[in-house]
Parts: sequence; structure tokens; C-alpha cells
Amino acid sequence: MTREVTDKGGTAGFIVTDASQESDVKAAIAATVEAYGRLDILVNNGGIAGLAPWEKTLAVNLSGAYYGCLHAFSRMRQQGSGVVINMSSTAGLVGTRLPGVTGGLGHGYAATKHGIIGLTKQFALDGAPYGIRVNCLCPGWIDTPLIGVVKQPLNEWLVKSTPMGRLGRPEEIAGAALFLASDDSSFMTGAPLVVDGGWTAR
Repeated sequence: MTREVTDKGGTAGFIVTDASQESDVKAAIAATVEAYGRLDILVNNGGIAGLAPWEKTLAVNLSGAYYGCLHAFSRMRQQGSGVVINMSSTAGLVGTRLPGVTGGLGHGYAATKHGIIGLTKQFALDGAPYGIRVNCLCPGWIDTPLIGVVKQPLNEWLVKSTPMGRLGRPEEIAGAALFLASDDSSFMTGAPLVVDGGWTAR
């Protein structure tokens, strides 16, 4: 693990990991426990978007989250506590038709993001007796570099189609994740938290 001091005075580390490979995920969790002594929070945020091949999309988006939950649980059970946050999407709640784009966000992407919600609910039931909470986030359209490469007419359509009239900000998703990781959400488990500016309320 490569570790460095952050601008807030704490330390952070990173491990290059292929989320589609169980051995990589298992090793990353083991290295984290070795470095910090415990595992309190896991965010499964590895993902691949767009029209990637079916098998690769399932391997990264869904299998990666499963491996993360599986190997985090082995440690969190011993502690008697822990929080897992899985990253789903509004594409895990509804289908999406985009103007001029055949297949919307991609069938594999939609299937995996729906699968993340099911995985979250099952692991939530598994973890509850051990003090482990498992929830997932369902972001809408967020202003990231990925959205930045979308052609301008489609980008404008996304903004107009969002009831709040804008794209979300990355820090708004980070704030929701912080809420799920904190004791403020201590009675939440197995829940998808939607942060989408009203997209799925239409």
C-alpha cells in the first residue's frame, strides 16, 4: 500500500486493484486491515460505464461489489461492526432512454446496477446480526469528466430532464456517502439512497 499525508493532516493510501479479480479485492482488503488494524467502512465504487462488453461489465460492476462485500464481511464479523456502501445508480431503479443512443446506458450497465441493489439487500440481512450495515447509493446525472465528454445536445437534454434543472455535484454524492457511513444513519440497512435531483420522480 502506498500511503501519503493528506492536506487535512491525516494519512491516505491506495492500492491498484482490478475489481473484477477476486484475488485482487481480497488482497486490497487484507492490506488495508494490516495497515490500519481494522476495517470500518467499505465503499464499492469500482465500475465501468457505457456500452462495454456484457461479460466485462458484469465482472467489474457486479462481481467486484460481491467480492468486496464477501471479504469485508469476514473482517467486520470479527469486529462486530462495519459499514458497506455499494454504488448503484438511477439505472438500477428505472430503464433509461437517451435521445439518439441505442440501448440507453447499456443493457449490462442497467442489469448490474439493478443487481447491486439486490446484492445490497441480501448482504444487509446477512450483516444485521453482526452489527454490519449495508446500503447503496443511486446517483443521478453528476457533473464529472465522464459527463463532460457527452455531446452538447445530449448534455443539455440531461439538464432539462432533471427536475432540479442541473447536474449533481460530486461533493453531493460524497456527502450522501458520508451520511451512510456515519452514525446518523444507524437505523438504515438494505436501503437504496437516491440522489438524483428528482430524475426518478418524473
